[in-house]
Formats: sequence, C-alpha cells, structure tokens
Amino acid sequence: MSLFLGVDIGTSGTKTIAIDPTGKVLAHAAASYPCSHPKPLWSEQDPEDWWRATKETIAAVLASGKFKPGDVKGIGLSGQMHGSVFLDKADKVVRPALLWNDQRTAAECAEIEQRAGGRKKLIGMVANPALTGFQAPKILWLRNNEPKNFAKTVRVLLPKDDIRRRLTGELATEVSDASGTLLLDVVKRDWSKKLLSKLELDQSLLPRVVESEEPTGTLLPAIAAELGLSPDVVVVGGAGDCAAGAVGNGVVKKGIVSTSLGTSGVVFCHADSPEVDPAGRLHTFCHAVRGKWHMMGVTLSAAGSFDWFRSALCGGDATSFDQLVAEAEATPAGAEGLFFTPYLSGERTPHADPLARGAFVGLTLAHARGHLVRSVLEGVTYSLRDGLDIMRELGVPVKQIRATGGGAKSPFWRQLQADVLGQPVSAMAADEGPAFGVALLAAVGCGEFKSIAEACAATVRTTSESKPDAKRKKFYDRGMGVHRGLYPALRESYAAIAKLTT
Repeated sequence: MSLFLGVDIGTSGTKTIAIDPTGKVLAHAAASYPCSHPKPLWSEQDPEDWWRATKETIAAVLASGKFKPGDVKGIGLSGQMHGSVFLDKADKVVRPALLWNDQRTAAECAEIEQRAGGRKKLIGMVANPALTGFQAPKILWLRNNEPKNFAKTVRVLLPKDDIRRRLTGELATEVSDASGTLLLDVVKRDWSKKLLSKLELDQSLLPRVVESEEPTGTLLPAIAAELGLSPDVVVVGGAGDCAAGAVGNGVVKKGIVSTSLGTSGVVFCHADSPEVDPAGRLHTFCHAVRGKWHMMGVTLSAAGSFDWFRSALCGGDATSFDQLVAEAEATPAGAEGLFFTPYLSGERTPHADPLARGAFVGLTLAHARGHLVRSVLEGVTYSLRDGLDIMRELGVPVKQIRATGGGAKSPFWRQLQADVLGQPVSAMAADEGPAFGVALLAAVGCGEFKSIAEACAATVRTTSESKPDAKRKKFYDRGMGVHRGLYPALRESYAAIAKLTT
C-alpha cells in the first residue's frame, strides 16, 4: 500500500496526518509551541520549535500502529504563509522568524511602493499591494533595522520551506506560498526580477520555485533513519496553508468558495486566469493547482479573536469553547445591539491597516458574557462577508460555500455563516485542514493520481449543509451596514492610539 503524509506548520502548532489513496485519514498528531510578542505589533517564533514539532508529530503518526512506516511514499508540506526565516552561510538561523501577523513593517511597505513607482505599478508587477504581513517588507525591515543580521543573511525561507531544508537539504519553495512574499510575478509564476532590482535585493536570497505537486527531493539518509522512514520518501512542493486547505476542500474549479476559521479567517475562490482586484483589497496568488490562480480575502484574527476572548476574559482552560458557544447560541441575533471589530492584529481585507484595533461597540449594562461571545462570532463572520462581497462585486461566481477550520466544527458557527453570508454552507467529511490538502499533493507527485482535480474528485466529500434562515439573513444584512461603518468611524482613533503605545 502507498501512504502519504501531510505536515502543516501552523501558528499555534504543527499537525501531521497520514492518508491512504482513498483519502481515509489513518492517523493524526499535533504538537503546540509558543508565539512571542517582544514589542507591540511584533510576532515571532523560533524555527527550532517547528522542527521539533514536525519530528514529534511524524513519530506519533508512525507509532500509531495503523500502517507500516515503509508504506509511506511521499510527504507534502504546508504552513503559515509570509513568515521569514533568515539563514546565514552555514544554514544557521540568524534571528527569530517574523510571522504573518507581525505588523512592524509599515515604513517598509511605504518604501516598497515608492521604489516600485507607486501602488498601481506595484500591483502590475506582483498582483498585490505591499502589506505588513508579507515577506518582502520583513526583508527590508531587517536591512533597515538590524543591518548586522542582514549582513549575515544569505537566504530567506518561508516556514514550511525551512522544514523542507531540514528534511531534504533542498532549498525550494512553490508558487502558492511564494505568491505571499510580494516578490513573485504571479502571472509568470516566477520571481519578479523587475521588483527585486528596484528593491536592490539579490535573487540569490530566494530559493528556486516549483509547482505545488512537483517533487523537490527525498529525505536525507540521517533524517530518514531518525524518523524511521525510507530515504526514498519524496517531499513535494506543497502549498501555503490557504491554498493547501482549498485543495483539501476540493476548491479546484470555479464556483466553489471556501471559508476557513483558524487563527486567521480566509474566504478563498479558484480562478482559471490571474484575476486582480484593482483596489488591492483581495490577494491574487498562484493556486496549488498547476496553471491556476486564486483570490482570497483575509481576516487576521478570526477564531484567534474567540481564543483571545476565552483566554483573556474567561479563565482560559477553565471555560470550554463549547460552553461559550452555548451561551452565544442562547443570546438573540445581533447580541442586542453589541458589535465587535475583530482587528486584534490589525487587518487585511478590506482595510489593509496594521493600526486597526479590536473593539466592542454598543456595550450597555444589559449585556452579559453571552452577548460578548455572540458579538465576537458575529464580528468575525461579518469580516468574512467583507471579502465575499468583494468577490461578488468582481463577478466571481459563488455556487457553493464550504466551511473549514476549527470554527467550522461548530454547527452554530456554520449556521451563523449561512445567515450572514446569505448562502448555504457545507461541512466537509474530512476536515483535516491544510495537512489533508498537501497529503493529496504528495499523492499526485508520487503518481497515485494524474492530477490534483482527479485526486480531489476521488477523496473530497461534503456532509451536512446549513441553509440561511430568511429572517436572520434579513437582520444580518442590516447589521452588515453597521459593521461597515465602524472602521471608518474609528480609523483616526486607531492611529491616535498607536501613537500612545509605540
């Protein structure tokens, strides 16, 4: 039997699964690690934590006893996008990695736009505006603020690609994750020599680029022996977490849209050609499907907002997620006039503002904890609709919405999505997230399937469907107008607050 591993290096932890050619998940394991915030707006991790968690979860999956380790033929890698791992000439990590939700690079974003000749010309080169989370501003930040560390740096890798280096010794990335560096010509699916020149960055800093199902190498003998796997195991390109999750959900043709509620929230649609939002509100990236693209809207703190509320205000583990969701469900729609803006890490879609902040608006003495919880869940879902409405505005067909991520496991939150988004929302039979998608990519790369579309057709299934309630949909359509007015009303206050805290 041929089996395939999917490894997802997430923000809060790493997850590894094993699947067979039917898509059945035979084993899974997870390991967590911390995220540090040494200054306001900063977010960093130690790449050694990712490597420890990768080895730990692979070992746990292999030790499950549900299959023979010798049956593993391929590994697919996914991970949090945009992060920057800086390596010296000895392949040693120079400093902690800067993450996707790190917001320190506003000045560097302005510098990139200026060097590119303006926002419009930048979008023309790489299909996207400069955003603080992307990798290119992080590289410039290192050059501008830590010149000694920049001088040591000879290579910059994305999180999952540092794991590839440790597994195989190969320096490579793939098109979907590379799209989020802001240095890829998304149309040509290769590094933008034009922008690199304008930024005075040498292309040697960056690894080679491959397609997502393409083999990039096999396991180093010493690593294979340590893991208990064959050195012939193939490691394929893989995908950034959003594109990987979309493959795992079968979003590989037009008309199917996915929503993901993890630490961040994503609305994702497939595109047969590179379609660009002229205003730069949506990201246009290469899809993990060869020769295809995708658009997505991103909420930086989605289920992360719910996790923050539970941890900061409800005693953490002393209060379960299920208990809080039950309190929200018992609260009327609209939380009796209470709104929440989920901008705890700044925001991407549609505002692209690193200084945006979370807020409860409309609090009264009548509000209890259930109201606050419901307003958090509603605020995050309104934010997802911000992205979906832009897609509709641009003419993207939305025939089916598939919900994924930790938040989608809640029937209540799936129903809330249906009511706020105004369309039926389907749950997935195998909601293993990006790890499932890259395990399928590994199966394609090892020849188990002829294409990613064939792999998805054979393995991806939806289960229950939540249909919008007509009365609640009408109510949330009105609430959406209030939600949309909150950011412009508070924008100047956000900037003033930032000056007081930096």
